[in-house]
Amino acid sequence: MRESGAAFVVRCRLFSSGTNRVKPLRLPTDWHPKRCNRWMRIVGVESVASLSKKALRLGLLMTCFTTIPPSAGCRGIGRFGESRQSIAARRLSRQGTKAMRQGDWTVAETLFTEALDVSNVNDAAHRGMSESLWQKGLREEAIEHLEKAVQLSAGDPKHMQRLGRMYLEVGRVDEAARQCQIALDSDREWAALWALWGDCQVARNEKDEALSAYHRALSLQPDYPYVQLRTAEIYHQQKRYDRLLATLDRLREDAQVVGDVDEAIRPGAADLLRGIAMRELGRTEESVQYFIASAQKNPEDATSRLQLASIAVDSGQPEIAQTWLAQAMRLDPSATRQAGWNVETWLATPPGMIAPNNGTIESSQPPIIAVQPDASRPWLK
Repeated sequence: MRESGAAFVVRCRLFSSGTNRVKPLRLPTDWHPKRCNRWMRIVGVESVASLSKKALRLGLLMTCFTTIPPSAGCRGIGRFGESRQSIAARRLSRQGTKAMRQGDWTVAETLFTEALDVSNVNDAAHRGMSESLWQKGLREEAIEHLEKAVQLSAGDPKHMQRLGRMYLEVGRVDEAARQCQIALDSDREWAALWALWGDCQVARNEKDEALSAYHRALSLQPDYPYVQLRTAEIYHQQKRYDRLLATLDRLREDAQVVGDVDEAIRPGAADLLRGIAMRELGRTEESVQYFIASAQKNPEDATSRLQLASIAVDSGQPEIAQTWLAQAMRLDPSATRQAGWNVETWLATPPGMIAPNNGTIESSQPPIIAVQPDASRPWLK
């Protein structure tokens, strides 16, 4: 005996609610009051009509999902509505993001391109394409894609923070600050936004405002190496060396919190700042150790080597000063000359003859650096 539509809908309704033993309800064959009341209590006319429409929509949706042949590809997807396209675009975007995090930028860009071909209104695909283009040095194209991602996401703070960072790196400070302000209006508890706001204030030469923003970021995320280093740099510019050292004492250099939301941290930056502070406070021997550590962590930086050359001159070790100066000259000739060194005179003169400002070098002082840098650290090129 065939089951009526109403009985089938009631069966589905009871089954979805967890009832195991379901008996189909039959329409009353007579008009006995008790039977009619029982039927109307369980199933109303409006409930039956509503459930029937839901079942029909579900059936049509399942038909769409099961009738696309595997060989149809993206062209087949385009025939079945935007929702299907969005699902495919999100899947491709996730794969592209995974490839990007693994450093496979070529594969990532290909996947993001395919995602945008499927659906041009997927904000994650635009964000991923922006990162790929930024990594290739195509700044303007990257910013255009990220602006589109912000528009499609209705102002997602994560997209806006990244867009503000890109604006700042290309010198569009006012636009970066505006993006940051809008994002802060919707999320004031994200430390990366306050870090970006601090960087905008540094670019505007508002150091006190920048410090306030950095302190707010550290109150939300105490282990934040990027912000701690930026704070220490401001203290260095303000000659507040005790505060600089106190800030870096809380720095966890192994903290893995650096991502695409901030600028990259220069290797050895913390040791370089510590060395400068120690030297200014008269703790020369400790400063030498920090400068050597900084030079070891960043073989391409000339600043730590110039500091070591200057200390060697002050301590009466001209041979070591010449060695460090020669290394700095190979790495960054412009910075070496801007530091006030008469490079031609120093590198052409026998050790111990000429010091900066035409002074003489007394070699009787106790040595601070015991051996030649090249001999003690063969990793230096």
